[in-house]
Amino acid sequence: MILIQFLVFLAFIILGARIGGIGIAFAGGAGVFVLSLLGATPGDLPMQVIVFIMVVIYAASAMQVAGGIDYLVNLTDRLLRAHPKYLALLAPMVTYLLTFAASTGQVSFATMPVIVEVAKENNIRPTRSLSVGVAGSLLGITASPISAAVVFLSGQLEEGNTGWTFIDLILVSIPATFLGTMTTALLFMLWDKARGNDRLDTVPEYQRRLKAGEVSPPKHQVRELRPGAKLSVLIFVIALVVVLAYSIAISEKVGLISNPVMDAGQCRISVMLAAAGAIIVACRANPKAIPGSSIFRTGMSACACILGVAWLGTTFMTANQDWIQAHLGTALAGKPWLFALLVVVASSLLYSQAASTKALFPTALAIGVAPATVVACFPATSSLFILPTYPTLLAAVELDDTGSTQLGTHFFDHPFLVPGLMATGLSVVYGFALAAVVV
Repeated sequence: MILIQFLVFLAFIILGARIGGIGIAFAGGAGVFVLSLLGATPGDLPMQVIVFIMVVIYAASAMQVAGGIDYLVNLTDRLLRAHPKYLALLAPMVTYLLTFAASTGQVSFATMPVIVEVAKENNIRPTRSLSVGVAGSLLGITASPISAAVVFLSGQLEEGNTGWTFIDLILVSIPATFLGTMTTALLFMLWDKARGNDRLDTVPEYQRRLKAGEVSPPKHQVRELRPGAKLSVLIFVIALVVVLAYSIAISEKVGLISNPVMDAGQCRISVMLAAAGAIIVACRANPKAIPGSSIFRTGMSACACILGVAWLGTTFMTANQDWIQAHLGTALAGKPWLFALLVVVASSLLYSQAASTKALFPTALAIGVAPATVVACFPATSSLFILPTYPTLLAAVELDDTGSTQLGTHFFDHPFLVPGLMATGLSVVYGFALAAVVV
């Protein structure tokens, strides 16, 4: 029966990928229905994870309407143009840090046109900057203290009395993912320079497009800022600091607040909603424009997708937990690399770090996988770049009008695969090293 259920699970994941967009959610829901017909009890709905994502999307959307995203893009533009020779190093750093701060990759997505323009101006092939930048943005989610994946996993670790707390988790995930991203960026920058593969004028497709007039000339466009743009970013950052400080204060390791009136998740929800309201009032942002902002539209679509795929994944894993523990428990507990590989493969299908965390990690802890292994392998949930159907990959290809960033003729020969695997793999390796020290 487990084989049939797995084939059903896989079939609806593939169907969702073929439909694309919010269709992933619809396919996931249909998959749960079919699994229930086969005797599987539907798993817990990922409502907590979705709410965590929604409140950050509200605050980030308010910041976007107030002009905060334009301000961040202008700062990125100034940084990259000031040091264009280090574009392959700085671009991933920027996408990582923006995602880390905002807990959504949509903020870093706004910097991609700037990366392409700076590359064209300085005869730099933008492929590597974009590919490692996408990997950095994905890994930033597993480092962000306010991301749904981090909050959910820290809750699972604390509720299970594993000895791991929210502080321990971020002490591993933040340096591990940052080092993984920057090490990858540095290695590829040196590799490309050594091979002479970093020059844009050596790309045949770029030369063809240039002669055909298909490449737009580089343009330096400084976005005009609304009066409250800088203030909106400040309010968002203050909210991030408040959530982080409160989560640390109530953690078992620090214990500054012994009997908190609200847990870390409730604090996240209330503070981010308050931040969105403060931005609207203090920055005079139009609340009616928020639902129409790009961050809101893509964020709500992502929430729907998580509802479908996370519920489908949780249903399959929960229904077959006894079988998994009996047949795979010893292998997964004794071979950390095998668990990391499982997380990579599953995450590439589930399209979300939060969905992968919700579907996989409670079962992993239940069947005896060591908490240190779970924490070290947490960055592997960022393996959304493997399939060339992920929206961020497609957007990066579309934004690069030089033609140097292409998906290729085969399914797995796109330029995001190797940098993504290296950045994720190194993050996991760093995670194991740090986990051995932290707890």
